[in-house]
Amino acid sequence: MMTTWPAPAKLNLFLYITGQRADGYHNLQTLFQFLDAGDTLEMTPDRSGRISLLTPLAGVADADNLIVRAALALKQAAVAKGTLDDRAGAQIALEKKLPMGGGLGGGSSDAATVLVALNHLWQCRLSTDELAALGVTLGADVPVFVRGHAAFAEGVGELLQPASPPEKWYLVAHPGVSIATPDIFRDPDLTRNSPIRTLDELLSLPFHNDCEAVARKRFREVDALLSWLLEYAPSRLTGTGACVFAEFDTESDARQVLELAPKWIRGFVARGLNLSPLQQILSGL
Repeated sequence: MMTTWPAPAKLNLFLYITGQRADGYHNLQTLFQFLDAGDTLEMTPDRSGRISLLTPLAGVADADNLIVRAALALKQAAVAKGTLDDRAGAQIALEKKLPMGGGLGGGSSDAATVLVALNHLWQCRLSTDELAALGVTLGADVPVFVRGHAAFAEGVGELLQPASPPEKWYLVAHPGVSIATPDIFRDPDLTRNSPIRTLDELLSLPFHNDCEAVARKRFREVDALLSWLLEYAPSRLTGTGACVFAEFDTESDARQVLELAPKWIRGFVARGLNLSPLQQILSGL
């Protein structure tokens, strides 16, 4: 039984850094929304007892791959709970569409889709809260993909409050560079003292990303891309980059701007969604 599951992209509609903790991590306030675009995972459960990744990523060992780690974490938790036996296995293939180091949450979304889909396919009967708890051990963004609803996040991103921002159309563009998140958070020029505000306050203000100034300073490609997009629509960095996005009220408006893009810009148009494609599929099963 082979099944195909979406691993949607996300945008950070805004991102504020409110302080740095004693452990070196940063507290933030951010608004996550999903896109109707992303990676795709094919999963075939079997009785081999093994997790086989049929599409390994170059330079990434299986033991370090979030897809494999998510499957093994789920299996261990379900075996401990008594809802799965050691003979459970799976073959997994990834169709990778989202750029790595792009700020679209590709790796975290892939891991969340594995947790959610294999929980269903293996009939592990873990709750959403249990899956989200497994997710946070894999990455701070994984729980929001597990829960599958647009959310206002605080702490290091693990404290989630459901939100319902407008579902706009976005032109998402990649500048051709990959940005490592630690490079942004280690930069001495990063804003780390944005005031802590309520979601209602933040929704009433123009949206902003505190990481954007550092990304534009360190990567001229990001700066050039944002400078171009800002001529047409409100535009921002997502996450720590490298992708940027411009927001539009209609699909046709977004596509018209994409058609004007210089050849060096790689982009796509997608709809913002407050309920992720993964959860839409799961709710129909």
